[in-house]
Amino acid sequence: MKVKGGEKANKVLADLAAKLSRPGTLRVGFLEGARYPDGTSVAMVAALQNFGTRTIPRRPFFTNMVKDKQDEWGPALAALLPAHDYDAKIALEILGEGIAGQLRQSIIDTYSPPLSPITVMLRGMRSHDQKLMVTRRTVGEAARRVAAGKTNYGASTKPLVDTGFMLGSVASEVK
Repeated sequence: MKVKGGEKANKVLADLAAKLSRPGTLRVGFLEGARYPDGTSVAMVAALQNFGTRTIPRRPFFTNMVKDKQDEWGPALAALLPAHDYDAKIALEILGEGIAGQLRQSIIDTYSPPLSPITVMLRGMRSHDQKLMVTRRTVGEAARRVAAGKTNYGASTKPLVDTGFMLGSVASEVK
């Protein structure tokens, strides 16, 4: 951008300053409204998977993505700003979609640690009964089936991607 002259230069600089001074916060992940059909928060399930619990092993898909990709985000934003006439909102929206894509890919790329045979059996049982609720009783039944060497009905053994709901709930927004 080439600008000459006092008044014209001041106008261009004022316009740029106005575009850059609008506060914006980029949020990427599982936002407040993301809920499974039963009302369970997707963010809560994602956190339990990412950090693990007493019964769920740690699968740090989110923290690993941030650790591996965060150094790319500043340079990407620096390139997006001039490419979009220094409109910070547009640049942040584009950056957010890119980061959301990185998060989705991290979910897809997570295979470790593997699911327990009981979890896979529960998935198989649900494939035959979509309304199956996971309770102590159903977990016990899945454990009995695994111990008896029964099939899991061909259920997926891929961690984090069962119904695809968490993967589809990754979002970004600029406020």
